[in-house]
Amino acid sequence: MFPTKNAEQFLNAANTAGTINSQASLATALKMPEGSIDLFELRLDAFSETPEVLLKAIPRLKAPLLITARHFKEGGQVPLTPARRAALYKAFIPHAALMDVELRSLQGLKAVVDEARASGVIIIASFHDFKATPRPERLVQMARNAAKSGVVDIFKVAALTQTPADVARLLSLFSATKLPLSLMGMGRFGMVSRLLFAQAGSVINYGYLDAQAKVSGQWPAKVLKQRIAELAPL
Repeated sequence: MFPTKNAEQFLNAANTAGTINSQASLATALKMPEGSIDLFELRLDAFSETPEVLLKAIPRLKAPLLITARHFKEGGQVPLTPARRAALYKAFIPHAALMDVELRSLQGLKAVVDEARASGVIIIASFHDFKATPRPERLVQMARNAAKSGVVDIFKVAALTQTPADVARLLSLFSATKLPLSLMGMGRFGMVSRLLFAQAGSVINYGYLDAQAKVSGQWPAKVLKQRIAELAPL
């Protein structure tokens, strides 16, 4: 986990996460030297049958860890029961700096969220829409619900961005909530939106470590980190 000072710095920076969701992406991550990425996202749902593979690899991963056992309806690789998801989270909490739980799952996974918070883990409440960008009022309501939960440190939204209006809807969240945000587009405007959101204050910006993206609009993680750095104000 982060020391308190590092956590505060993290929440005020545009960090790049590389997603480990396959054996190939894990192999890539293990070869990356310290400083080449800000954190690794461990997709526990992708390793639900072989979590020991990730646990064994953790000491060799040279960046803080974000753990995610994604709900199947929001992009999880396999359907998992709430009990199985909770068990996966519990096994990895001792190694985590951050934990991502969908907004829809906060109540059902309350016990494991509370355990993570007690251990100093940063909590992300997320929402994923692979078909559209929700209307502004829905986005704002979700952000309010995340803030009202009292357990959320970052609100994350990933949505399909096919028009400039879609991008503008997500961008407007920065003025609608005081919670730190992690925003990303998918689809036609996905790549450009991720750079824009990082510039606007998105604290976690995701890229892929596999040979190619699994979701349209993603950047290779190392390239994304470089592009964000190039755009950073002097």
